[in-house]
This record gives sequence, C-alpha cells and structure tokens, in this order.
Amino acid sequence: MLAPRLNPVDLLRYAGLLTYACVGLPLVLESFGGSPVADHAGHLGWALAYLAFGVSYVAASHGLGTRGAREGRGWLVLAMTASAIATGHFSRSGLSGVLLMVMSGVLPWLLSWRSALTWLVVCSLLLVPVFALRVDGYTWLTGFAQCALYLSFSLFVMFTAQVARSQGAAREEQKRLNAELRATRMLLAESTRAGERVRIARELHDLMGHHLTALSLNLEVASHLVQGKAVEHVRQSQALARLLLSDVRAVVSQLREADDIDLGKALRLLVEGIPDPAIHLAMPEGFAIDDPRRAQVLLRCAQETITNAIRHARARNLWITFSRDADGGWRMHARDDGQGSEALQAGNGLAGMRERLAQVGGRLDIETAKGRGFSLEARIPQEAKA
Repeated sequence: MLAPRLNPVDLLRYAGLLTYACVGLPLVLESFGGSPVADHAGHLGWALAYLAFGVSYVAASHGLGTRGAREGRGWLVLAMTASAIATGHFSRSGLSGVLLMVMSGVLPWLLSWRSALTWLVVCSLLLVPVFALRVDGYTWLTGFAQCALYLSFSLFVMFTAQVARSQGAAREEQKRLNAELRATRMLLAESTRAGERVRIARELHDLMGHHLTALSLNLEVASHLVQGKAVEHVRQSQALARLLLSDVRAVVSQLREADDIDLGKALRLLVEGIPDPAIHLAMPEGFAIDDPRRAQVLLRCAQETITNAIRHARARNLWITFSRDADGGWRMHARDDGQGSEALQAGNGLAGMRERLAQVGGRLDIETAKGRGFSLEARIPQEAKA
C-alpha cells in the first residue's frame, strides 16, 4: 500500500524542522566537545532558547493551511522571535539569523501579509546590536551588513511561502468550484431525465392509451356482430386489449413515480470537494424531491451556506441537516462554529437565497452573534407557490 502523499505545506514544515536541526548541530557538537563555546557562561541559556524555538516552531506550524490556523498563534510568533534572538545572544553566533529564516517560512500563514513583512524587518533590525555587541570581531557596520544578508534570505523564504500559500488557496477554491459544478451538472442531468420520463409517460398515456381504448370499444361492437367461432376470437382479442391497456397504465404510473430528483447524490458531490471546513451532512435515506425547481433551490441554499462558511465565517466545522416537515415540506438547517457577527449585513448571497426561497413560497431565518457562529434555517412548503 502506498503511503499518503504529503501536501506542500507539510513539506515546507518538515524542511523548516530539518533546517532547524542541522544549523544547531555544529553548535551542539562544539559545546559538548570542549571548545571555547562550552566555556561561555551563557551555554545553558542558548541551549534553552534553542530548544524553546523548536517547540514554538512545531506548535506554530502544526495544521498550517487549515481553517483558523492564525487564531491564538500570535504569541507563538513572539516566542519564536524572542527565542531566536536569545539563541544568538547567548551563543555569540549568527544562529539567530538562520532561525529567523526558518520562522519566515511559516509567517504568511500566521500573520497578514503586511504584518509578516513588517515583523520580519523589525526582527532583523533587532539582530544588529546582538551581532555588534555579542559576536567577536563584529562592529556595528558589519553587524548591520550581516543582518541585511539574513534579511534578504528571509524575505526570499517568506515570498516563496506566500506564493505556496496563494497557490494552495487557489487550488482549494478550484476544488470547491469543481464540486459545485459537478453537483449542478448532476442535478441538471437528473432534471432532464425526470422531464424525459414524464414526456414518455404522457405520450404513452395519450397515444397508446387512446388507441387501445378505441380498439377495446370496436372489439366490443364486433362481439355483437359476429357469430360462431369468430365470437371466441373476438373475446380473446378483447381480453388481450384490456390486458395491454392495463400494462400501459402500469408503465405510465411507474415512469411518473420514478421522476424524483436524487438530491442526496448532488449534495454528496458538493460536500466531498470541500476539505475545509469539515462539513457534517445529515439527510434522510434516499433523499429525493419530485420537483426539479425546489431541488435546485435547496441545492443552491446549501451551496451558498458552504460559501459563506469558507469566505466569511472562518469556521472549522459546518453542520447541514435536511428534514421533512409535518406538512410535507422540506427544511434545511445549517450552523457553523465560526466567529459570527454582531450585526448581520446580508450580501448578494443571502439576498439571492431569500429570493429563490420566496419564488417557491419558502422563507429564510438567520441567527448569529459575535463568537457564537452563524445559523440559518430554510423552509420550503410541500407545494410551490408562484
């Protein structure tokens, strides 16, 4: 069995860990090998600072690219920065500059673009006095030049990480759009098949049913006009005509009963293309609706709910439940664990959802509050209303 492929974010994280381990290894060997570095009073200090950076990096880089990765991780950026500078201060080396390069690889996921750039420049300036005062043979000018060199490398790493993050977001958006397209195409195909079945059923009923009824009436008249052996053949023909008419009616009934739209399949196609947030879908077994228009409205409501959770709610989980009302109508209830909002400002998506529901006699109820997520309930009655 093949091992699962690592995504680019995981590869970047492990590359940072490898760099962290490799740049610190020579200093560790020199310290325990009895070199002058081991005689520094700050030996324990740099070791603890170096270890603190590794722990902070592992915690900060865990789950990068997932929903809510930035929440509550600002202090980890501060911890990585402080431990990197402390490592250079106590070890009297340029290790702090390399550690900041490692940190710059995850900054685009932890801070906004402008904040990450500003933070990296400030951190590099803070290294100037560390190099000038703590590293042997360095002056303020050489310290500034060394920091500028590390800053250029760090910016290159951060720009590369930003490109990777942007491409990852674009791929996720493409997956979502492809899922919506597949679900819409499947619903359209189901609607087309249902319409074709109804057309065939109508043709069978109107044409064959009419002709068979006329044939039965003519055979009834013929049975009163013929004599002898011909009477028995006419009666057999009457029985066959009645049996054929009954079969045609049964086929027509089956075609009309099988014209329901498999909305459950379309919803599963829509959900399986969304990796984040995690969508928990609950619906009745064999979820099907006999009206293509109402099926499309429910699918669009689910689609818009997922889009809102991705773009605005910053949710990690989204629960969508479909159920049948007592009066035969349908209900969709959705809620997420996102940030919520104090004052709801309905955009084009929610406005379009209300309009679609109103066209079939439905309604939309929304509840949200700051820090309590977003909840909505869409209801469609049994019979569509113009």
